[in-house]
Amino acid sequence: MAVPVPVAKNFKDVTYAGVTYHLLGELVPVLQVELTNMPIYFVHHILLWKDPGVEVSVKNLKGAFKRMVAGMPLLMTQAKGPGNIAFSFDAVGHVFEMRLKAGESIDVREHQFLAATDNIDFTFTRVQGAANLLLGGSGFFVDTFTCLQGEGVTWLYGYGSVFEIDLKSGETIDLEPGSWVYKDKTVTMQTVFQKLSSGFLASNAGQMVYNRFTGPGRVGMQSLSLFFGG
Repeated sequence: MAVPVPVAKNFKDVTYAGVTYHLLGELVPVLQVELTNMPIYFVHHILLWKDPGVEVSVKNLKGAFKRMVAGMPLLMTQAKGPGNIAFSFDAVGHVFEMRLKAGESIDVREHQFLAATDNIDFTFTRVQGAANLLLGGSGFFVDTFTCLQGEGVTWLYGYGSVFEIDLKSGETIDLEPGSWVYKDKTVTMQTVFQKLSSGFLASNAGQMVYNRFTGPGRVGMQSLSLFFGG
């Protein structure tokens, strides 16, 4: 299996998908986006500052009520230019970009999404299994971002440092359920339980839970587990 590589996090004055964006700060980084014709949408609680001319409104999303019923309030907001707007999470982490072309998708673990250009569609699925044991039975959601036309960009937030591994077809990796950030749609994920034993008679000492990813495709992972650091 290949060695994971760090995901690039240093960018300034980058223009892509109709917007120009910058990464500011270090320990708790800030994403600042210059808006012209392409709107963006973002999670409502992460806004730090904006120019007065930037218009902010609620973005309607299909299935949002179902996610609220499941105990995860979902409120996306949309920003239209011209002007600048900035976002961040209140945690030590790593802001990075995921560029998508028309028809391309990426799966993202909940609580990792920062913002996206408006030509990227957002859907989600609820995952049950291992997370039920770790999150009080509530499960967790996987967000899917799909570029509908042209070029789009999604900005994500990883806790600690973020690394990526590119799995070959049939190649697998086991990750602690709170440590993965994103995966290509071609990568499958399943829950794996491992019983632990100790002592001379191998008495039962509990079990460990993993998310097992099988390639081909990329998987992003973070050094600070979401369950303990997010």
